Amino acid sequence: MRPTPTPAPSPTPSRDEGAILAAAYGRVGVVEWFRPGEHERVEKVLDGLSTIGVRRLRIGVSWADFHRDDGASWYDWLLPRLAREIEVLPCFTYTPPSLGVESKSSSPPRDSKAYADFLDVIVARHGRGFDWVELWNEPNNLNNWDWQLDSEWRAYSVMIGGAAYWLRTLGKKTVLGGTCPTDPNWLRLMCRRGVMDHIDAVAVHGFPGTWDAAWPGGNAALAAARDVVGAEGYRPQFWITEAGFSTWRHDEGEQLRQFLAALGSEAERVYWYAYQDLDPALESEEGFHFDERHYHLGMVRADGSGKLLHRALARGGVEAAADIVGSMAAPHVRRERPSVLVTGGAGFIGANIADRLAGSGENVIIFDALARDHVEENVAWLSKRHGPRVSFVCGDVRDPHAVTDVVCRAKQVFHLAAQVAVTTSLLDPRRDFEINAGGTLNVLEAIRRRPTPPPLVFASTNKVYGRLDTIAELRAEALRTTAGARFADGFDETLPLDFYSPYGCSKGASDQYVLDYARIYGLPAAVLRMSCIYGPRQFGTEDQGWVAHFLRSAIADKVITIYGDGRQVRDILYVDNVVDAFLLAQKRMALVRGQAFNIGGGPANTVSLLELVQLIERITGTRPKTAFAPPRPGDQRLYVSDIGRFAAATGWSPRTGVATGVRRLLDWLENRFGGEPAAAGNDIAAVVVGVAAQGGRS
Repeated sequence: MRPTPTPAPSPTPSRDEGAILAAAYGRVGVVEWFRPGEHERVEKVLDGLSTIGVRRLRIGVSWADFHRDDGASWYDWLLPRLAREIEVLPCFTYTPPSLGVESKSSSPPRDSKAYADFLDVIVARHGRGFDWVELWNEPNNLNNWDWQLDSEWRAYSVMIGGAAYWLRTLGKKTVLGGTCPTDPNWLRLMCRRGVMDHIDAVAVHGFPGTWDAAWPGGNAALAAARDVVGAEGYRPQFWITEAGFSTWRHDEGEQLRQFLAALGSEAERVYWYAYQDLDPALESEEGFHFDERHYHLGMVRADGSGKLLHRALARGGVEAAADIVGSMAAPHVRRERPSVLVTGGAGFIGANIADRLAGSGENVIIFDALARDHVEENVAWLSKRHGPRVSFVCGDVRDPHAVTDVVCRAKQVFHLAAQVAVTTSLLDPRRDFEINAGGTLNVLEAIRRRPTPPPLVFASTNKVYGRLDTIAELRAEALRTTAGARFADGFDETLPLDFYSPYGCSKGASDQYVLDYARIYGLPAAVLRMSCIYGPRQFGTEDQGWVAHFLRSAIADKVITIYGDGRQVRDILYVDNVVDAFLLAQKRMALVRGQAFNIGGGPANTVSLLELVQLIERITGTRPKTAFAPPRPGDQRLYVSDIGRFAAATGWSPRTGVATGVRRLLDWLENRFGGEPAAAGNDIAAVVVGVAAQGGRS
């Protein structure tokens, strides 16, 4: 069997082209197909489209659903609701099984005129809400139109031609449903049958790398359609009513590239498919997960969180998206020259490690899926600072082939790519496992297959020790009312592992896999179990740090919600110091291989949550606004790292005190965010304090 071709990367837009794309953004719409009863999701999609500045929406209006008991009332709500806020392009499709030649929605109707009668009813009820109508969807797709029951599309031609004629008499403009893949011969047939006599725009569909492995690009498809229609004497508009890219292989960067490529086409309108991923609990048109690609075509995930494309458009529009694509296309270092690989290198700690390495003259490969908010900024920052010394590869550790490709070019590996939020792991434990445990196994296997395996330093977390309830009770005397704790030595590596939460399980499994591969296969590998790390390039978002979030909230004069009494104690470590530790682990690999080490600020850098609030007040002169709520399960009342074992092996020790480090981070956040609001989400302060305070990169 031949492998599926990978689409050629779309051209990288220049800055001038970015401005042109921004000017063309008004032509853009988004596709979303709503099921009856999805009132809440409709509202969320409208809000999301407003966030990215899109004013057009193509929706499916199911003739079959309209005949359900609740179908008419559903569309009586949906169409007016959408029309109040957005320009709607309804696409009318799907035969009611009771009216079909066969009892299925892809069947031709027994009476071709029934389709026009249905459209007449809709226009009479809701015609004020739209000017254009798209007639059917992908008639060469057996799921939408069973042409095996309609030899040469004769019933289709009569049905669509008659409906288009009648809609014109009602004052509506018509779009001929696009084929997928594009089929010039079918389009020629529509011209010669007279269907085009009543059509105002011809639609083209394309899904590069998804269903169109050989998609020639929007302009090529449009040119082919223009040639056919023009040769038959017609001059309609030409639209792209569906173009999309599935991120089923987690390649959000390519989705962004393909969006810009579609936007740069010569179509009068471009509708991007789709706004939101399909809910994994639902069936696609081909059946329940029959084709996984159907489930990942959205700009946002099924849970509503934004992919790279949506985040870029929300932050800075098309020009910001073009800038990100430009940074992703930074020159690659020569493949024959071994580089240092940093997985998760666009993240907070990874970016700081990459910066230090490149600054010392190393060639660095950053491998990152860009799945977290703001991290694309770190790629642009590194590219600007270090030019061709930094090579960015947009990839996901869940893809073993992509991992193997970058590991084959590495002389050292720092593995930081991870899902890092406890709360996210609770919502989607499978994704958490696949990224953390599965992704780490992919890295280990790629290293193991090398003739000379490159040394690996893995970023683990103190969450592998669980909640520490019993030990915390024994150490209760170490907790003072407001002054925090000064625990003499901290917790060392002899603590029993006690995974807690899906995140703790996945990181703990990864931790143990690394140690076992060092023992069984002899890989040069070490594990660093990190406490609370903070510093520049930390944006204060849900999964990137409670210290940064407290500071960013203070800058924005936003209330910090603290779950618990605020006397929880953490040892915090400034990011420059943790970079020292990672580099030393590589340098001293012969001494640290096969071992795990606790890495944190240690007893000299402990701080309670209340103490941090007080410190912010001393630095800024203004006391942050705080609110308290009951404690949440999973909070470690006390955690302080015993860093003696790693210090003895490498000579490492923290060199930045709490006050100095917090001031530096505050300065960086003020320069980056100024008066912008603190990051929104799942009440981030509550999340990190109540549940995830001891996450690997919190």
